[in-house]
Amino acid sequence: MILAIDCGNTRLKWGLHGDGAWRRSGAVPVAGIAGLETDWMKIAAPEKVVVSNVAGESLRRKLMDILSRWSVAPVWAESKRSECGVTNNYGEPALLGPDRWAALIGAWSLRPGPCLVVTAGTATTADVLRRDGTFAGGVIIPGIDLMKRSLARDTARLPLADGKFSDAPPRNTSDAIETGCMLAQAGAIESMFAALEPGAMCMISGGAAMRIAPRLHVPTQVVDNLVLEGLLRIAA
Repeated sequence: MILAIDCGNTRLKWGLHGDGAWRRSGAVPVAGIAGLETDWMKIAAPEKVVVSNVAGESLRRKLMDILSRWSVAPVWAESKRSECGVTNNYGEPALLGPDRWAALIGAWSLRPGPCLVVTAGTATTADVLRRDGTFAGGVIIPGIDLMKRSLARDTARLPLADGKFSDAPPRNTSDAIETGCMLAQAGAIESMFAALEPGAMCMISGGAAMRIAPRLHVPTQVVDNLVLEGLLRIAA
């Protein structure tokens, strides 16, 4: 069994993989990571543990304490020049976030070919994967909820409210914010997709993936967790 762990800015996602399938999975808020001790008491010791962590050194230490219940040294994913069929064309490959690197590898393993690899969480990333497996670069923008919170925090009269997306021009403030932030996400993704080779696919993952995907006018596939898929290949 392989235990794959994706430590994001807001949530920690994990999956246990064995015999060709994901056997168990879960997610906890980063602030509630201690709850993993109870969750993981129910599973046998994995043969391998592989982790992507973008949540900082403090979380890394806490996770190490929890993982110490098993005598398995975790592999901490790091971006490389080349791995699992993907070539990293970042100016300094090691500076690419391990979550973005794992997502690229996950997308390539599921569908080798030109792809826009999107993860939609606290931030939204859109990374270009060429036909030959080369990561050509990408963009990072605030995620939907981060956009909405910044408007509420930095303006005097815009609320942090739950609006609805509207295909017609919105006629109330909450819907205007929701629709504007959603169109900003879709517009950035579609602009990046336009530079890809023919036959490309947009693969989107993350907590906001199901909200964004219906607004995209490009070939799109929602994947439950591209980072975990990539970590699995890295471990294997």
